[in-house]
Amino acid sequence: MSLGSVAPLPSDLHRYVGKTDLGEVLVDGLVAKADDTHVVTARWPGVHRFYTPDPDMYSPHILTESIRQSLALLSRTAFDIPASSRMGWEAFELSVVPGSLRTEAQDARVRLAITHSGVTRRKLGSVRLSASVEATRGELRLGSAQVTYSAHPPAIYDRLRGPYADPHAAMSRLLPPPPPVAAAPTGCRRPQDVVLAAAETPRTWLLRTDTGHPVLFDHPHDHVPGMVLLEACGQAARATVHPSPALPTGFSVRFLRYVEFDQPCRIVATSREASACGRHTVEVVGVQNDRTVFTSSVMTQPFPTRLRPEPAPAQLH
Repeated sequence: MSLGSVAPLPSDLHRYVGKTDLGEVLVDGLVAKADDTHVVTARWPGVHRFYTPDPDMYSPHILTESIRQSLALLSRTAFDIPASSRMGWEAFELSVVPGSLRTEAQDARVRLAITHSGVTRRKLGSVRLSASVEATRGELRLGSAQVTYSAHPPAIYDRLRGPYADPHAAMSRLLPPPPPVAAAPTGCRRPQDVVLAAAETPRTWLLRTDTGHPVLFDHPHDHVPGMVLLEACGQAARATVHPSPALPTGFSVRFLRYVEFDQPCRIVATSREASACGRHTVEVVGVQNDRTVFTSSVMTQPFPTRLRPEPAPAQLH
């Protein structure tokens, strides 16, 4: 694509962004600004069946999902990574401005400026990428993110995953999901959206993997998706500071191992002392088969927040 050119979106866009349900495709535009920078636009429905757990505010992970879809789209259109390659995130950092998450009567229009600072291609076809994201909503700054992710061709991915490589076979070994904990402390409105189940020790839960969830699992996976793990981090952080109502506004996550369907995964939270303004930092880790599978720090702010929205930075045109 030439500088500033608008790229036509593929007719099967949902396949490019890894969604079966056409209604869950958030991205709707792509512009090349430079060799390493692209602008992806997204549309958020005024009410989303999962990402508006509070009718007045979006979940921060609607931005995460928009970023995930954008990177999946760019991997194929800008970096020529084949559709057969399997993508995964290694590290993810997100910071959102709470005031810009408020819902309105009309759909929200979101702009993601994505700059790739590193693209490393290996001999056998694997690619490792690093991206920085600046997100705006109209004239408001929405947030920023940094993502390190990789893509592996089938031969390498199948060898890496061994007997777990096939999504259908992996999901057939799913442990039955236990009953969810109470929805309100996790920030959910509906029990079916809760990804945590009760465990025996305080601030510890079992990961509740419901592959029938229409948003988190709209197609087969060979392991628990990162979006489910990020949701668990946010829900655990909220439950940890409960009964203080809190909104997660920052995530710093390292994905260390794949989380499998056939073994229980414990979610363990530790809260630091709250700041004078009521902000918390909650450390959340996942442990499966006595090994740490992910680590995270989740920052929360009091909810509902009355923070003034931040103006958007100057944009490339």
